[in-house]
Amino acid sequence: LDGGAQRLDGGAMFGVVPKPLWQRRITPDDRNRIPLAMRCLLVEHPDGLVLVDTALGNKEDPKFMDIYGVDNAGEGGRTRLEDSLAGLGYTPEDVRWVINTHLHFDHAGGNTYRDRRGHVALSFPRARYLVQRGELEFARHTNERTAASYLPPNFEPVPFTLVEGEAEPLPGIHCLPTPGHVPYHQSVLVESGGERLCFLADLVPTSAHLPLPWIMGYDLEPLVTLESKRRLYARAEAEGWVLFFEHDPEVAVGRLARDGRT
Repeated sequence: LDGGAQRLDGGAMFGVVPKPLWQRRITPDDRNRIPLAMRCLLVEHPDGLVLVDTALGNKEDPKFMDIYGVDNAGEGGRTRLEDSLAGLGYTPEDVRWVINTHLHFDHAGGNTYRDRRGHVALSFPRARYLVQRGELEFARHTNERTAASYLPPNFEPVPFTLVEGEAEPLPGIHCLPTPGHVPYHQSVLVESGGERLCFLADLVPTSAHLPLPWIMGYDLEPLVTLESKRRLYARAEAEGWVLFFEHDPEVAVGRLARDGRT
């Protein structure tokens, strides 16, 4: 699903990777920001629709939207995510599960919205929302480094179902701990018809981040990210997973092919 687009600083997105290298892959604007998608995954599951991540939503003010180059407006006051659902014949009320990979604003901002009275309400009122227990606690106890990414209206009103570690909340839907970006980040593996698709989220935000050492400056524990990538790649290659890139502006999915480099 199309959750809209944003622009973030290229240096922050590629960390210690020199700009002459990363700009071969993606071109920054005059503010050094690079274009990024905000894709979400909708799974048509026998137990109901499962939505993985909810993009950014529309609760933030114009200054915020300009800083992060957000373009996610849909038709008639809706978000791009709502329009994407509607394009498939669904409404937010049809969603039965929402799985957040983590609670940063561009992954969980669409969990809630402000109604006409300015009150925060659930965007998917009939859904069970799921996140790692540790991630919710981490979001509630921020510091100067983490506070800007965790906005309480995105998660405090939500009655989460909490999991700890690897879990299978629904048949064929697996929550895989992939720490590093944040300590309790999770990716989501979907099994269907003999195929496996992994929603990587911020473990590998774009296809340009596939090399093991190409890690975001935003990651709190980059060496942990590296090992999470290494472990996931081993499984993905052995089992032939399709990989889903949440933030790549052009490439939505792909498979791993070993090239002899990192």
